[in-house]
Amino acid sequence: MESNNLQKRDGFGSKLGIIAAAAGSAIGLGNIWKFPYITGENGGAAFIIVYLICIALIGFPVMLSEFIIGRRAQKNAIGSFKKLAPGTPWFLTGWMGVVAAFFILAFYGVVAGWCLDYIVKAITNSFAGQTTEQIGNAFTGLISNPWQPVIWQIIFMALTAFIVLAGVKDGIEKYAKILMPLLLGIIIILDIRAITLPGSGAGLAFLFKPDFSKLSAQGVLTALGHAFFSLSLGMGTMITYGSYIQKKENLADTAIQVTIADTLIALLAGVAIFPAVFAFGIEPGAGPGLVFVTLPNVFQQMPGGYFFGLLFFILLTVAALTSSISILEVVVAYVVEDMNINRKKAAVVAALLITILGIPCSLAMGPMANIKLLGGRNFFDTLDYIASNWLLPLGGLFISIFVGWILGKENVEDEVTCGGVKISYLPFFMFLARFIAPIAIAIVFLNGIGVLKF
Repeated sequence: MESNNLQKRDGFGSKLGIIAAAAGSAIGLGNIWKFPYITGENGGAAFIIVYLICIALIGFPVMLSEFIIGRRAQKNAIGSFKKLAPGTPWFLTGWMGVVAAFFILAFYGVVAGWCLDYIVKAITNSFAGQTTEQIGNAFTGLISNPWQPVIWQIIFMALTAFIVLAGVKDGIEKYAKILMPLLLGIIIILDIRAITLPGSGAGLAFLFKPDFSKLSAQGVLTALGHAFFSLSLGMGTMITYGSYIQKKENLADTAIQVTIADTLIALLAGVAIFPAVFAFGIEPGAGPGLVFVTLPNVFQQMPGGYFFGLLFFILLTVAALTSSISILEVVVAYVVEDMNINRKKAAVVAALLITILGIPCSLAMGPMANIKLLGGRNFFDTLDYIASNWLLPLGGLFISIFVGWILGKENVEDEVTCGGVKISYLPFFMFLARFIAPIAIAIVFLNGIGVLKF
């Protein structure tokens, strides 16, 4: 019975498809938007070194843990825990993932909609001749507009649903194989342009020459948190994708390759941004406005800036899309498998409900700005706070504990080494999953909710 069920279930058709889809999930706005500005705020190279250590000690073991759970169970995020730990409350970990995915995609779709709008702005050359203040006012005008960002959000969510409803092999894998090389190609072109600018050397030194005097305890904690969030962990995306990976594939290698790809893209984004920022004498710690205000100003001063500005905002949108596909798939996989609804209907309904939840997130920047919820936060920030500070860290914590302590070393070893694969570092992985990752994620969680203060 089990084998028939497995045959009917959709899955990835190739190793390249797995890497492209899983790396696409991990590589999102966090790499290209958030990583450069938090690096700028925390002193550059020293922050990056700490971030790389955190990726190795927390990001990799949690990602491999999610892959193990998903492939072992061959189910969605909730169904996996129900199958592997029947009759226990562990399935609630899966529920946290599905709810987190729902919340995250609601506000993520809003920001991705801004990226679409900026592609149009770049095409029409609307930044030409504008001061930084005027560009900043244009951005404020966009996000506070009652209808324009909502329309862009709907278009972006429709794109996401279109890919997901086609299935795993014919939708997610097929488009990941197109979008990921496109993303890499664009970022390399932008890197070449940035490092050939006069005065770009200071930007490269900022990125790659560490100055640990600029690194604070809060900076270390930021690196730890971003290492966890950057890889799309804690919300069941890698459990869901892991369930589509064939038994013959090497899970540990896949987790390493996805982790490296994610980190490499984040660093390449930094190379695309900081040499240009330094070349034009702009403050590297510009914060969240770096992408939507600072960079349009940089591009219009740069030779060939029209072309490179357009490429950059296409890059942002592609990165957002490769992540949104995986986030929607978490919800769709659950609806298809546990509610017995066909994929097309599940994708359309899930995308529609998430978009409806996302509309007040968009309006929170404008007409609904005065409506305050949790701790005086607006609707957008409330969903972000619940997902990022509660659901994701707790999800990651429980996933790590589940693989480290509950699933059993024999089951873990059997899943990781199936197909005759030999993993010499399995004891080290178990040590990380049992002790290091849970402690580190607990620190991120306690800091996020304000219990720990540095």
